[in-house]
Amino acid sequence: MIKNDSIIVNTKYKYLEHTLNKPIDIPRLWNEYIWFLDDYGTVTDDPSIIDFNAICLNRKPGDEKSITGGNVRGKYWTYPTDAPVEQERLPYVDEESYTEICPEFEGTYTEEVIKSLASRWKIGRARFLMKPPRSCLSWHRDPERRIHIPVKTNLGCRMVIEEEAFHMPANGTIYITDNRVYHNFFNGGEENRVHLVVTLLEK
Repeated sequence: MIKNDSIIVNTKYKYLEHTLNKPIDIPRLWNEYIWFLDDYGTVTDDPSIIDFNAICLNRKPGDEKSITGGNVRGKYWTYPTDAPVEQERLPYVDEESYTEICPEFEGTYTEEVIKSLASRWKIGRARFLMKPPRSCLSWHRDPERRIHIPVKTNLGCRMVIEEEAFHMPANGTIYITDNRVYHNFFNGGEENRVHLVVTLLEK
């Protein structure tokens, strides 16, 4: 699926890279996302945040608690008010310890994708992340870069990193975004946006 010699190319955007080929079967991922959603639903560490919806795909071996609480989102920094003071939110997550596929996804195409990514890059947590229509993330930065595989999107979806904004089509391409600088994501369309998002750890 994803070969070790898969070519990663730069784009016209400073903080975005992607694979030259399109190795991911998007309809299969979408079908598995819908299957899981129907049977289990999504999780959040804060029910008041109605526009954050995650499905955790891997975990610490044998540790069900590693996909609950603040582990669902993880550490980040933000400017929550008009004061120019950065604030740290949520505890640090030991990404390297997320090496076990969640039992519900054993034997699925989703597991195949995650294993393929792990054969190409050093990765941490893997999640399906859904953004409802007309919603937006906070302006924040994360400790690591991210791998994005858009599964369901629309032209109203944009990732904004610093001064740049771009759309990532759901065409089987693997994208790498630099979430270590300030960014957000908004869904300005009228359908849910779903990405498979994986933490990219530096070697």
